[in-house]
Amino acid sequence: MRREALPYLACPNCASGLSLSETKSEEGAHIMEGRLTCAGRGCAFSITRGVPILVPGRVDSLMTETAARFTEEWTRWTELRSYYERQFLGWVAPISRSDFAGRVVFEGGCGKGRHTDLVARFGAKDVVAVDLGESAFVAFQNTRDLENAHIVMGDLTQPPVRPVFDLAFSVGVVHHLPEPRVGAQSVASVLRDGGKMVVWVYGRENNEWIVKFVDPVRNAITARFPSRPLKTLSSIPAAAMWGAIQLLYRPGSSVAKHLPYREYFSSMYGFPFDELQAIVFDQLVTPVAHYLTKAEVESWFDDPQYQGLTLRWHNEMSWTATATVARPAKGDALSA
Repeated sequence: MRREALPYLACPNCASGLSLSETKSEEGAHIMEGRLTCAGRGCAFSITRGVPILVPGRVDSLMTETAARFTEEWTRWTELRSYYERQFLGWVAPISRSDFAGRVVFEGGCGKGRHTDLVARFGAKDVVAVDLGESAFVAFQNTRDLENAHIVMGDLTQPPVRPVFDLAFSVGVVHHLPEPRVGAQSVASVLRDGGKMVVWVYGRENNEWIVKFVDPVRNAITARFPSRPLKTLSSIPAAAMWGAIQLLYRPGSSVAKHLPYREYFSSMYGFPFDELQAIVFDQLVTPVAHYLTKAEVESWFDDPQYQGLTLRWHNEMSWTATATVARPAKGDALSA
């Protein structure tokens, strides 16, 4: 943890500011082991392996289980790859690289830090990324050399940050929460007045077969599998995907335009096999995954605080929601 992160952080229990009360070890600019204390109730939080552990006193047990399961993914597929930028910009469009430059950015659910890394390199003033699982340690290792990247272990639904951010995003996380709407509201809650948010979630449209056939298998079987055999199992559908992408969805294919998931599978042409395996593993490992209709996502933004809502149908299987939050800030803004 860099000391520069402190002005952004808050106690997840009482929203008070935090101060560094103990430093046990440092490596370069990072405090690797130490303690933070809040100015309100005196709540104490550890800094462990370079990551402030700002987990509130009470966390939904299903969220804890989900975070633990995804940790099994991100501790096996830790590498950051060049095509992640194209993926990310596709998910958050119409937000672009330039929208991050010079901004104070919040990321809700960072996994191994692949998007944190990108946003920091896009020129964000600072990006604070929160994840509930031990994948936060992987994200820290992947971004520790970036002065403007800060990783925190915490609960997205009780964000351990002050409401001072210019832009907040959450990609592929809200639909894994017990109540996705609460997750979207939490992303909005960290913004200053006039800040912008973007959330990407699974769509139900065109994915009805997953809800009907895959969800029951995941809920009853694969979400309970140990990670090692699940990784092996994931290689079977991944092999089928890889073959279909190479044969049917390759660039210039005259067949692809007549097939389902044309945009989605075509976008993965050139991905290595282990990336497809990770995608399948991601689908099978989680205890909860909501596939949301356009109407459901739109209903999250029925409050007057949300302005300029845009809903974009991405790859004909998911939704990207973007809105500006217009309300009085709930805390002191940081200087731009």
